[in-house]
Amino acid sequence: MVLSISNAAQFSIDMTGPNALKMEANIVVLGTDNVGKSALTVRFLTRRFIGEYGHIESIYRHNVIVDGREVTFSIWDSPYSQEQYWETPIQEKRVQWADGFVLVYSICDRASFNAVARLVQGIKAKKDFLGVEKVPVVIVGNKRDLHHRRTVTSEEGRLLALTTDCQFYEVSAAENYHGVLMVFHGLTDRIRESRSAVKKPAGIKGIVKTVSAVFTRRRTDSL
Repeated sequence: MVLSISNAAQFSIDMTGPNALKMEANIVVLGTDNVGKSALTVRFLTRRFIGEYGHIESIYRHNVIVDGREVTFSIWDSPYSQEQYWETPIQEKRVQWADGFVLVYSICDRASFNAVARLVQGIKAKKDFLGVEKVPVVIVGNKRDLHHRRTVTSEEGRLLALTTDCQFYEVSAAENYHGVLMVFHGLTDRIRESRSAVKKPAGIKGIVKTVSAVFTRRRTDSL
């Protein structure tokens, strides 16, 4: 089911009362062209694999039970842009809207892997400015079935995830539904953890630096 952006952006979470076992999660799926973003998303939504997609931007809504809790996923499948992810209004809106991110590269395409490395750094920097301490991100190496054409090793994917505090999965959207399921279930766990973490006010680091500078200047002026 495709939703309008305005409606999907209203989703939230209710952890009290009769809806305590219900969770809603906004997820943005990103990656360069031809890495299987849409195939991964549709595989999760329908269990079916469809190999060919046009450059269509869609938001899907999907209900599923995860660890005994009903989860409503709103998944924003976004075409790739050569521009820096956080520099245009629509891209910035995606970052603000998202509770979590699935960053996809092809194990047969090193440029797509390098793009994911840039994306994760930019997303984390933007979320940090907004006051979000823990950013739920899953890095996915897709097309595992094409291992004979591999140009990015599994170790490189794991190392990138380790150094950026992300989860890592290597999957084949074409051959394995279970692997794709684990990607979204793993991200759900990370979103829960991030919501339980203490959040700081937006831009707090900049405020602290400014206050420190003022007090330092006052001490210097009084000497």
